[in-house]
Amino acid sequence: MGLNRTDCSIYEIIKLIDVFGDYLLFVTIVEEGSLTQAAKKLKMPKSKLSRRLASLEQALGSQLLIRTTRRQQLTESGLLLYQSCQPHIAALSDIETLIDDAESKVKGKLSILLPLEFFNKVISALIVDFALTYPDIEIHCHHYSTLYPDFNHQYDLVFVLHEQELPNSNWIGKTLLSFPQSIYAASGSVLTAQAGSEQILAERAVLATENEQWLFRSNGQVQIVEPKLALVFSSTEMRVQACQRAMGLLKLPDYIGKNSPDIEPVKLNFPVVAQQLTLLYQSRNIPTKTRVFLDYFQSKIGCLI
Repeated sequence: MGLNRTDCSIYEIIKLIDVFGDYLLFVTIVEEGSLTQAAKKLKMPKSKLSRRLASLEQALGSQLLIRTTRRQQLTESGLLLYQSCQPHIAALSDIETLIDDAESKVKGKLSILLPLEFFNKVISALIVDFALTYPDIEIHCHHYSTLYPDFNHQYDLVFVLHEQELPNSNWIGKTLLSFPQSIYAASGSVLTAQAGSEQILAERAVLATENEQWLFRSNGQVQIVEPKLALVFSSTEMRVQACQRAMGLLKLPDYIGKNSPDIEPVKLNFPVVAQQLTLLYQSRNIPTKTRVFLDYFQSKIGCLI
């Protein structure tokens, strides 16, 4: 006996449910970082999860994950699928949180990526206060020491300090604050008097990265200076200590420089480009737990100024 029109509609619905289920499994594998952890979260055998993933890859005709004994990595097709699926999966998953909100509960795992040595004591206090207010939100906070972070899809929020345009990505950016910067020298140095770009270029500098550039505003234009390398320290504290011992000039946000003893700002003919704090998130459909944290952080952001 053949299928009637109603049977076909039910068949199509069941098929859509199966496809959604496969996408949900795929997103979970990506966000948990391994099949083992995803299987634990989904409470299903790892072998079954592996077969579902293989079936999805076969149906799409493309490999989605490169798996080794130590790690897994998204292929280009896998990244495109994740970026397309994740907002919808998150929005549907957020329904449970929305229901809990009606009972004054907000819960879930919230992963945050922050620059290293960025108001650590203040940020730590803010996050602890937030965790005490929302005990059902499980906060995972990580740091990076590079110029730009890896735009890792496993993070809900990524905070970036930058002076130039951020690299192209599918993330959505929101600028929160601007921090003035200066060039600093050891106290008593002749360079603490007014200096021009020629003097800056002539002096050695203590840098955060080997190819660090200094940006200045001059006559409405951005002037790029490549300082002479003296030392490279990724740690801000170590760079300050080197500057204090007259090892070279140092570019710092003023909230750090003006609170560091034995260094003084160089009086320049032109200002240093300010440092921007930008918040990145993956989709405009922000889950409730993420939005609650963002609203809380923005309400407390004045303590960083």
